[in-house]
Amino acid sequence: MDTINNVKNIFLSASVPLEERDPKFFKTADVIAIRDAVIALAATVLANKEYHLIWGGHPSITPLIMLVLERYGLKMSDRVTLYQSKEFEKFFLPENEDIGIRVITDKKESRDASLLLMRQKMIGDHKYEAAVFIGGMEGVLNEFSIFKELHPGIVCLPIASTGAAARMLFEKHPESFDRRLQTELSYTSLFKELLNI
Repeated sequence: MDTINNVKNIFLSASVPLEERDPKFFKTADVIAIRDAVIALAATVLANKEYHLIWGGHPSITPLIMLVLERYGLKMSDRVTLYQSKEFEKFFLPENEDIGIRVITDKKESRDASLLLMRQKMIGDHKYEAAVFIGGMEGVLNEFSIFKELHPGIVCLPIASTGAAARMLFEKHPESFDRRLQTELSYTSLFKELLNI
């Protein structure tokens, strides 16, 4: 099932909402919190050699993770896996080629089908220790649903303080999640504790 051996995989689903795409996500999004949370998660995961970070190539998120990779001297690291779909090949950042492991999934008959294939492989081809959901729009909601279906019982952390889709996920079932996901802005401490890293 898993293509990466002897590591603990953490799944990240995140994006910065765009007002023109869907105002309902944009109006609660905290862009600074999204940025800080992504950087804190990447730094926390990459500081521990037992862990591996897997995410989809959203153009607002990948540069933040690359910043952490460069800071740790891990730009060509095999400690991260970036998933992308050929559907969006013309938008690929040239810097993405420096990521240690890249998985590019096939283009399908429609944008939605291409995204679904990528998400199913990204989530289904690995065993995970936990999943973290930050900011985001409909893609984050979709990935949460797929993750819960394929990995029942695995820890999911919707970081509600970042707003947008993550907040919606938290507010849908607040009794299921640690209240600190709604209020805590010290993300490094939060991830270290809740992910046991």
